[in-house]
Amino acid sequence: MHDEALNQFLQTKTVVHIFGAGLRSDRPAHTAVKELCDRGWAVSPVHPRDAGGTIEGFPIRPHLDDGVVPEIVVLFLAPERARAVVRNLIVRIHRDDFPLVWFQNGAEDQHAIEALTEMGADFVVDDCIVRYSERHNLICSHPVLPQTWCLQTSSIDGDGCSVWTVHSSESASIEAAGERLEWVGSISDLATSNHTIPRYIRSLQTEQESLVSLATRLTKQT
Repeated sequence: MHDEALNQFLQTKTVVHIFGAGLRSDRPAHTAVKELCDRGWAVSPVHPRDAGGTIEGFPIRPHLDDGVVPEIVVLFLAPERARAVVRNLIVRIHRDDFPLVWFQNGAEDQHAIEALTEMGADFVVDDCIVRYSERHNLICSHPVLPQTWCLQTSSIDGDGCSVWTVHSSESASIEAAGERLEWVGSISDLATSNHTIPRYIRSLQTEQESLVSLATRLTKQT
């Protein structure tokens, strides 16, 4: 993508998935969450170990759920891990819906780049998405902030029950859920994920009930 097309693309997207963004505040992937949020983007951090925790109010996912189609995927990963993420995207997502893949400096993997080139997918190398956005003064044109999201964990009592809660990116601050995590995601994820829990939650939706209303109703019942 040349700059004009890339700038237009970035500004019209609402959510950025950042692979490698965990709870360590000294890592660039962590600080990128706030920097992109300050420019209006909702952020979906992805980090298996720290899943269920939050960065700047956004929930950390353990992985990308089947059925969730990202718009922008930013890779703060070692090359071999970046390759695995790209391979998974290629297998699961149709070319027409394929996200922009942004390799942060140090994440570039030749095999992944060759595969993306062969399929004609858009990707960026040799630049930082945060610094690029700053240089071009980019701001999300249709922000979806604050973002509502949901968390399901197993009961702390170990009684086999689950606890369903609803949060806002404006105020949430939660430590990693660890082994108690059963599912976490935004309302948008809840609408599209093929994970067992979102599919079950959607089955409880009544006629004319929004997913936000449903999620809130279930919170009151737990």
